[in-house]
Amino acid sequence: MMNDDDLVIVLGDEAEPGTPDPGEPWKIVVVDDDPAVHDGTRFALHGYSLQNRGLEILSAYSAEEGRRLIAEHPDTAVVLLDVVMETDTAGLELVGQIRSELNNETVRIILRTGQPGQAPERRVIVDFDINDYKAKTELTADKLFTTLTAALRSYEQLRRMDETLRGLEVIIDAASTLFDAHSIERLTEAVLEKLARLVAGACSGVAVLGSGKAGWQDMAVIAACGSYESADRPASAADLSDDARALIDAAVDEDGIVFGESDFAACFRFRTNREVAFLLETGGGLSETDRALIEVFCSRLAVAFDNVVLYEELQEANTRLEERVAQRTEELNRANAFKKEVLGIVAHDLKNPLSVILGRADMLRQQVTRDPLPADSIRKQVDQITLSAQRMTSMIEGLIREAMNDALDITIRRHPLDLVRLVHAVAENNRPLAERKSQDVAVAAPMSLPIRADYDRLREAIENLVSNAIKYTPAGGRIRISADQNGSLATICVSDTGPGLSEEDRTRLFGRFQRLSAQPTGGESSTGLGLSIVKRIVELHGGAISAEPTLADSGTTFRIELPLSQ
Repeated sequence: MMNDDDLVIVLGDEAEPGTPDPGEPWKIVVVDDDPAVHDGTRFALHGYSLQNRGLEILSAYSAEEGRRLIAEHPDTAVVLLDVVMETDTAGLELVGQIRSELNNETVRIILRTGQPGQAPERRVIVDFDINDYKAKTELTADKLFTTLTAALRSYEQLRRMDETLRGLEVIIDAASTLFDAHSIERLTEAVLEKLARLVAGACSGVAVLGSGKAGWQDMAVIAACGSYESADRPASAADLSDDARALIDAAVDEDGIVFGESDFAACFRFRTNREVAFLLETGGGLSETDRALIEVFCSRLAVAFDNVVLYEELQEANTRLEERVAQRTEELNRANAFKKEVLGIVAHDLKNPLSVILGRADMLRQQVTRDPLPADSIRKQVDQITLSAQRMTSMIEGLIREAMNDALDITIRRHPLDLVRLVHAVAENNRPLAERKSQDVAVAAPMSLPIRADYDRLREAIENLVSNAIKYTPAGGRIRISADQNGSLATICVSDTGPGLSEEDRTRLFGRFQRLSAQPTGGESSTGLGLSIVKRIVELHGGAISAEPTLADSGTTFRIELPLSQ
């Protein structure tokens, strides 16, 4: 039975009434074997409101009845629990059942007892997961208001933490699934399924794919769930309701997520100028936690769709590469067959003059043993040997020319480019080579100089000049690269502090297989082809190249002039 002192909880100051509650009320379960405690609690908490939500107070008059009631209402926020009921520890045993049997870790439990000595407060707090432990004589209406408010706030925080944890588990689980998808259709189905799990409710959703610029009416439905996944599943966005299309249109305009009261739409654009939009109807309200989790989940979805597109492009590229390899293999086989044919011809053609040389040499060896020497016959044999050797030399030079014709078969494709950017790019590319020889590379050029030229070929020409300057300049020297406009011409100059050009060098400077008198200063090799290739490229651009001594230095300046009109 209840003592007179216990009535303090029902006669205390009444809590300030709150604003009428438009949302779901907080569920409070009162477990006490004294009906007066239930009535007093309802009276003390009359008009209570927190976060614009009122209270729904449920009553149980025994620990067993309380267990059943809490099992039926897992969304109970707070339990006001008497300790002593059927037994002296019935309330404490119910705490264990709530936590262990019902697995309800979020509900907050406030123990109330009229006999505090039977359940020492410190042991109860340590051994049982409860929110508070009060003697009934302590709980005036004001204190009950304060204690309940703290418990409700704690419950709300735990509930949000549970929602967040559950949502993050879904997101983490989704990561491997989404990024393993290798087709737009499979990825879209996975995203729709994960979004439905994320809001943890009975959801209906649809996903459409197409190009928003062409109109959403033409966008095809490629995935559906809930009520949309039926025999009359919509075929395109045009089959959706006006409200659904309006929400999708808003997401397309935002290029992101748009929330309704109980639904939302999200739109993502990816590499191929296509768009995919998701519409999900939850049938209930979306909490702030739900919205935050949806935003986190959707934040990287565009990357997932781009990955799928890249995978598809990679597959197509692999297919094309395999076809190209097969084609090149066939070409290589033909080239090998042609090479064998050429080698056969060369062997045959070279064999004849070699046979003549060997035969004439043998005759000459016999004649030189005669006495007197047959001068006329010896002279004739020597002439034949010379002619055969000259024929062989001519054949070899012809083969070399044919081989080099392929290397110098250069075509020009003009496009707009910035000559200054090209010069800087060449300088940066060659700077590491110069630094190995402690050389200084500097560029002097205006902000920009637009021309029309073949970028790759012109870069090859400038690269050859810069690499030659580095090659023939001693350690510690300087290389200067400049670009400027001179009337109707664009000029590129490459200056070095090398040994300069001799008179003999000037006469054969741009010939093929011509090596200069100066030697590379760092042990580099030279084929004698670089400057001839530069001259060919410049002339194909309608320009000219020249070389002159560098003023105030002993080096050389190569100047390229290109017509701006082209």
